[in-house]
Amino acid sequence: MSEPEGRVVIVTGAGQGLGREHALAFGRSGCRVVVNDVGHSAQEVAEEVRAAGGTAIASAGDVSDWAYAQALIATAVAEFGVLDALVNNAGVNRDRMLVTMSEDEWDAVLRIDLKGHFAPMRHAAAYWRQQAKEGRPVQARIVNTSSGAGLMGSVGQGNYAAAKAGIAALTVVAAAEFARYGITVNAIAPSARTPMTEGVFAEKMRVPDSGFDAMHPGNVSPLVVWLASAESGDVTGRMFEVEGGVISVADGWQHGPAITRNGRWEVAEIAGPLRGLLDKAPAPADVYGT
Repeated sequence: MSEPEGRVVIVTGAGQGLGREHALAFGRSGCRVVVNDVGHSAQEVAEEVRAAGGTAIASAGDVSDWAYAQALIATAVAEFGVLDALVNNAGVNRDRMLVTMSEDEWDAVLRIDLKGHFAPMRHAAAYWRQQAKEGRPVQARIVNTSSGAGLMGSVGQGNYAAAKAGIAALTVVAAAEFARYGITVNAIAPSARTPMTEGVFAEKMRVPDSGFDAMHPGNVSPLVVWLASAESGDVTGRMFEVEGGVISVADGWQHGPAITRNGRWEVAEIAGPLRGLLDKAPAPADVYGT
């Protein structure tokens, strides 16, 4: 594989955890990186990238804010003359059982995780669409961050699971809509040790006897760097699960077996055929935590 040297990449939520590892990996690959996060952490990671010989600038702000998301895209273009890839990584969790979850806990996660993906993606896509309309070659990449919670569900994380499932659906819709402009859109569902997951994955934090830390967030970054490269242009609308040295392709809802009659079903008639249908259908995957 050829390294994505010289490409300009925005990584959101890059002040710690997965985003920090992504930013460092892009810097090592020769990319020019815009490091986003709230507060001073974005500047600290940008300094780390530069200290390692990479090129990076920091942009502090909330990516769920519409005006800031637009300004973030403009900052990358103004500083480096172009934007090639957007890695949407920013997110938070407010874990609680649904029956005790507050409105604020719901709203915060949906705003930061889901809208925080849509807003930068929307403004980046508008920039690339204009480039395409002007006849300029576009090899643009968007990499979104979903979660196993969004694919399978997770007890105690109803808000987070809903946001991450929304990101999965948003990814496939964006992949279909943006293809005409030379933009690919993929997503990852990573399992790794980060400040957000230390409680959830407590039993998986241990380093195996081999010395390989299967839960190190840096294990995820090579896939993200490749998906952001020009080489990955034939891959779009895909969801990749990644943990340690394992990468798999997850598949979403599919049309399954059906029951059909020539007309409307009556309530009194539906139970038997419907139970027969359910017997033919695959069992749903277990929800995490059950």
